[in-house]
Amino acid sequence: MLNTLWLGFFLTAAVAALAQWLVGGNAQIFAAMVEALFAMAKLSVEVMVLLFGTLTLWLGFLRIAERAGLVDALARWLAPLFQRLMPGVPRGHPALGLMTLNFAANALGLDNAATPMGLKAMKALQELNPEPDTATNAQILFLVLNASSLTLLPVTIFMYRMQQGAPDPTLVFLPILLATSASTLVGLLSVAVVQRLPLWSPVVLAYLLPVALVLGGFMALLTTLSAAALASLSSLLGNLTLFALVVLFVALGAWRKVPVYEAFIEGAREGFDVAKGLLPYLVAMLCAVGVFRASGALGYVLDGIRWCVTTLGADARFVDALPTALVKPFSGSAARAMLIETMQTQGVDSFAALAAATIQGSTETTFYVLAVYFGAVGIQRARHAVGCALLAELAGVVAAIVVCYRFFG
Repeated sequence: MLNTLWLGFFLTAAVAALAQWLVGGNAQIFAAMVEALFAMAKLSVEVMVLLFGTLTLWLGFLRIAERAGLVDALARWLAPLFQRLMPGVPRGHPALGLMTLNFAANALGLDNAATPMGLKAMKALQELNPEPDTATNAQILFLVLNASSLTLLPVTIFMYRMQQGAPDPTLVFLPILLATSASTLVGLLSVAVVQRLPLWSPVVLAYLLPVALVLGGFMALLTTLSAAALASLSSLLGNLTLFALVVLFVALGAWRKVPVYEAFIEGAREGFDVAKGLLPYLVAMLCAVGVFRASGALGYVLDGIRWCVTTLGADARFVDALPTALVKPFSGSAARAMLIETMQTQGVDSFAALAAATIQGSTETTFYVLAVYFGAVGIQRARHAVGCALLAELAGVVAAIVVCYRFFG
């Protein structure tokens, strides 16, 4: 999938450039494409420097939380819910703790760190699989919830915005929270319908209903605020939540007599190892996207979509954010590259860049997650996993656009 997507960027760019040269007489198009290659390679390194720090920092704090028993406590607290949503997984099975750790990493926006944990969880679930080549109900639910990617604190999005010079990197905190909640809710409901999960069970309602009521009340409160007040509230809550988590992890670790400094270094070392493997992928995708835009091919695609939207009488400002949405199901690195490229060309606080950041934080990479997670355990029959995951991703994108119009429109 990634090979096809990456090759497609270059081949389409070549065709568009030839058309501009032979038909439009633009002989400078090839110089612009070569310049874009080197500019994107340089940008990749600049982004990577900050990404090293971000992953190292947050995996360090996450290791303190893990050593302090927070992850195990969450697993025990969620055990009654998992028992009803995943009846095939025995109480106390190692997969439950691993899934909790994966969800925690996703909630903190550490998608690259969440993948190793998710793979361990999938392998643990595979031990319970009576048909090794067919996905179980528990594996499908775990994958769809992973693909919908409930992100409570999108620190990597904040990092990209800060690297591009945003005066307030956390401005998109609330829009991402609302969009990712919609994505996760649709993903859970779609799997529940297919698998006939007992969502109306008193135990399940005891977990889900308070969350739904809090989110519903919070959204009702947001509808009473002006756009300026929404932006200010988003900034305040984003920074407050970020710092509160740091204090919570460190204080809890100290209270449990965890050597917090040593634990932080242990986790930070893992973050460094995760980050250093990302540079080749970032260079590859950013360069491909840079050439794709420099050739004019991306402009042609967006102009076509914009014409259709304008013809229908709708506001077309969201169209410039669509490149991130269009490639997100196939490649997280390509979507990341599209987001960074949109920030550079449109402005980091433009409507398109804010919408693209919200889309990036609202969902995961469906086909990548399917390929990696199911491929790691030899699953060949995904059953209803693809349909449910794509439905959740579509809900996240639509919610992101709607929410951005409310916050920044």
